[in-house]
Order: sequence, then C-alpha cells, then structure tokens
Amino acid sequence: MTAVHHVTCDKLAEPAGATWSNCLLLGNEIALSGMTAHPASRDATLDTYAQTLVVLGKIRDLVEAAGGTLGSIYKLVIYVKDIGDKDEVGRARRAFFQSPYPCSTLVQVSGLVFPELMVEIDAFARRDIDLQRNITTGHSLV
Repeated sequence: MTAVHHVTCDKLAEPAGATWSNCLLLGNEIALSGMTAHPASRDATLDTYAQTLVVLGKIRDLVEAAGGTLGSIYKLVIYVKDIGDKDEVGRARRAFFQSPYPCSTLVQVSGLVFPELMVEIDAFARRDIDLQRNITTGHSLV
C-alpha cells in the first residue's frame, strides 16, 4: 500500500476547518485541489491574467513543497467564467512554463466558489518526471 503524505507550505495555509487538502503526495503522484486566486482576489481587483498568475504561483509552491518542479506538472484543467479570457490565461501560462507545455483542457463554467473569481485550475504532477529535461518530441511510439 502506498503511503499518503499531506503536503503543506508556508505560502499557502489551509483554512481552519477545511474539508479538503490542498496537496497530497501518493508515491510520486502529486494530487492538488483546484486552486483559485482567493484570498488575494478579495484584497484587490485582479483581472483574469493576474488571477491566473496567482493560481499558477500557488500550484508551483505546492508542487515544490511536495518535491517536484514546474516541469513535474504534466496536465492542467483550467476553468474560466469567460472563454474570451483564454488569451490572458495563455499569456500567464507562458510566464510560468516553456515548451513543451503541460497538456491542457480549458472549459468555460457558469460560476466559481466566489463571485470575483475568474479562473480555477486543477494541476496534475509527478515527482518522477520533468517535462523540461526528459522529453522526446516529434516521435510516434507506434
């Protein structure tokens, strides 16, 4: 049976009484809850680009606390309230990642947990991979 470790980091406290974990480490798999820009989004009016930067920063911090790197992130599922913001989300992603980028899904939703939120991101990562170091591009495996 694989040991499960609850990963925390000083930059991202879990609220008292939370009924979720921000990050769990299961062997080499890093499981993350969907991240939003809250509470920064409550302290200032942040557009979608700024919110996405905050979210990706939280994801990076948790993945690093679990022993991974940005290159360990292999998949993103991005939920936006306005699909018209896709270019701003892409601009923020380019600020964090380089080619080859993580696989990604972008979906418009009718709402998120707080009304001022414009984006939420699920990230999938593994400690035993690094997209920036160990990838072969342009080859078919069949």
